[in-house]
Amino acid sequence: MSACVPARADSARTEHVHPPHSPPPGGSRRFRVAGADVSAAIAVFLIALPLSLGIALATGAPLQAGLVAAAVGGIVAGRIGGCPLQVSGPAAGLTVVTADLIQRYGWRTTCAITVLAGLAQLGLGCLRVARSALAVSPAIVHGMLAGIGVTIAVAQLHIVLGGTPQSSVPDNLVALPAQLADLHPADLAVSVLTLSLLLLWPRIPGRAGQLLGKLPAALIAVAGATAVAALAGLSLPKVDLPSWSSHALATLPDGPVLGLVAAVLTTTLVCSVQSLLGAVAVDKLVAARPVSTGHVKRSDLDRELLGQGAANIVSGALGGLPIAGVAVRSSANVAAGAVSRNSTMLHGVLVVIAALLMVPALELIPLASLASLVMAVGLKMVSLNHIRTVTRHREVLVYAVTTCGVVFLGVLEGVALGIAVAVGVALHRLTRTRITHDDAQGVHHVHVRGQLTFLAVPRLSRVLHQVPNGADAVVELDGSFMDHAAYEALQDWQKTHTAQGGAVDITGRRPGTRISEPAEADGCRCRPWTPWRNHQCERPPSAPSPGTDRQATTGRPPGGHPAGAPGTATGAAPGAAAQATGPAAGPDAPGTPDGSTVRTTSTSPTASVGPTRSARPTKGELARGISAFHRNTAPLMRHELARLAREGQQPSQLFLTCADSRVVTSMITSSGPGDLFVVRNVGNLVPLPGEESGDDSVAAAIEYAVDVLKVRSVTVCGHSGCGAMQALLGAEPGGARTPLQRWLRHGLPSLEHVSTSEDADGGKDADGGGTGRPRSPRLAGREPADAAERLCLANVVQQLEHLRAHESVARALGAGDLELHGMYFHVGEAQSYLLSEDEEGGVFQLVLETDLTA
Repeated sequence: MSACVPARADSARTEHVHPPHSPPPGGSRRFRVAGADVSAAIAVFLIALPLSLGIALATGAPLQAGLVAAAVGGIVAGRIGGCPLQVSGPAAGLTVVTADLIQRYGWRTTCAITVLAGLAQLGLGCLRVARSALAVSPAIVHGMLAGIGVTIAVAQLHIVLGGTPQSSVPDNLVALPAQLADLHPADLAVSVLTLSLLLLWPRIPGRAGQLLGKLPAALIAVAGATAVAALAGLSLPKVDLPSWSSHALATLPDGPVLGLVAAVLTTTLVCSVQSLLGAVAVDKLVAARPVSTGHVKRSDLDRELLGQGAANIVSGALGGLPIAGVAVRSSANVAAGAVSRNSTMLHGVLVVIAALLMVPALELIPLASLASLVMAVGLKMVSLNHIRTVTRHREVLVYAVTTCGVVFLGVLEGVALGIAVAVGVALHRLTRTRITHDDAQGVHHVHVRGQLTFLAVPRLSRVLHQVPNGADAVVELDGSFMDHAAYEALQDWQKTHTAQGGAVDITGRRPGTRISEPAEADGCRCRPWTPWRNHQCERPPSAPSPGTDRQATTGRPPGGHPAGAPGTATGAAPGAAAQATGPAAGPDAPGTPDGSTVRTTSTSPTASVGPTRSARPTKGELARGISAFHRNTAPLMRHELARLAREGQQPSQLFLTCADSRVVTSMITSSGPGDLFVVRNVGNLVPLPGEESGDDSVAAAIEYAVDVLKVRSVTVCGHSGCGAMQALLGAEPGGARTPLQRWLRHGLPSLEHVSTSEDADGGKDADGGGTGRPRSPRLAGREPADAAERLCLANVVQQLEHLRAHESVARALGAGDLELHGMYFHVGEAQSYLLSEDEEGGVFQLVLETDLTA
């Protein structure tokens, strides 16, 4: 019986039956809230309640304004905004701005400014300019937040000590000695208790800490300090929530027009930038969660701007603080497992309930406790991680200027100063070009580091004229931009130097920087940066390059060769074993330097089954590759290689793969020197113990890696288009026993594995059951493309079985010190698959980007 048909047999009213897999027409859909959203809403509410009161206290606004903003931010911004899991409300980053507005224009005008800022955000959202806000340098944003944090902390310190804060940071610093001389012990004791609970609560050890840690530290700190103050009978200033009937609402703005416009722009800027950056950060947090928590859509930044604008309009109209996305509450929402915007909206509903029903309890909270909580939040805004990041990117000057500007001048002035310094730093980097000249074995090297603009032409010309007439010269351009003036100067010098009998070779790290014309005339189509292109520039035999014979000794690269291009073959001519691993002409076969593909017609397993070459490699190919390494790569790697030389190798994996030149182990595993202990052979074969017939190299490498190096995993990696597997499929019984044929006999168990399992996939025996044979390994989502790919997959599984037969591997597996992995790399797709042995026969699952966050 269909699941879409009513189960009652006497039902004949089929007009109500809806089509399969379709929702029933009409009818009301019952609103449901997931359990994860409920628990996340409660966790966020417990954090938001004390913070909202504390931020309202720090701004000098009515304390109820913080609760209004928290409720509106949760309900309105949560419903309309484009980031489902971002929690909006009164933010610490807006404290300084709001406090300044209240002091200048009064509370009711500040509410009107909040409404106007919301309208401005709606306009920006309609113009779809949200992405442009992300163009602001992170150093400016972090500097702004740090400056706001310092301002908050200095101001709240006076309340912690029992006094009243001044209007600015300099005034607060000047008044601090007098405040320290007039301490209020009760306020200080409550503040110290709050800070202690805030610091120690997340650090409770053991199982008790895991259970208690689910309660927010901010709530515990404020509740604990409140309880101690009440039990001790301390006389302290406490929260005063007046009746909602006397709550002040927005009024028409009153003040100078230019000042009001600046206030609206400042509020709009800070609210928008903080909310948009918070939405991007929430997306990163959601992407880092396990896939099992459910899928959450990425943020729509323009819609988020619309949601923030609507929330600010409502909050300002109801007498609430300005609203922005809040990092602390958003992080708690994601960490609590929220799956939809319902958690944010429900948290806003809980704030409304608390504001209406919990007024007596809220009025027991000491102001010193809230001040210490906000002071801690302000200090956290000065992030050491952000300082390290901007230092690493050489933007510490922008960060420092922005921070100091916000602290001593104001938010808008500090941000403006930061933008000006950032522009100045960018122009300085654009115009700063280092040009050096040295002479190595008769070849003059001119190295240009940075962008080559007209401002650098005088220095470039001066250095170029230091090259003697008739000498060999190499000009290395290490930049991504060259304007017309620099191009003309370099080309004119090149023509003049060549006409005087000299040789000029211009290379660079970026496409498009080559301006050398003679190489093009000789037929070279290479560019200075051609990654992973397996060729070298060669001049036609009829037109040899002058100085070719001395390239092997001078290390001078040829006319158009990309100096230092990674992945470029720099070894000698490949031998028969390496050629045997190349594919017969197929989709993965690499082309010749001119883009064509050369196919071979030989089918003998002893013949080369890889692509042929149109010409022999030049004599100095190896020396040129080594010279490029010494010049470009060695300076970057010398420190790390020196460390490895001192400490010795400590690889984490034994990686056993094919000798095929297209399988670059470090590239496909994103590893570096010292990470992998690599064993390569034709066909990634692991001979069984006792069957090596005099070739113990693979077994010796396995024993050394497992017993001496103590690797934690062994990976067998096969690949598409494997010439060894094709040779196995086409091998004829008998015949001459060449070294290659003798080696490939270790792959015969893989061939037998395929032949005994190819009928198991869907086959039936005489009784109607399965064939009883193991299924062959397969790729997730599709069948193997051909017999060669099927054999490649089976060979990985078979070689893993051979590995388990080795004594050292079996011993480590039994002790739980080693893991075995199977991997398949599809060359043409540049995709890797990992073997999952949960299903019969094994399935190679595609490695997705989301898997890398686990």
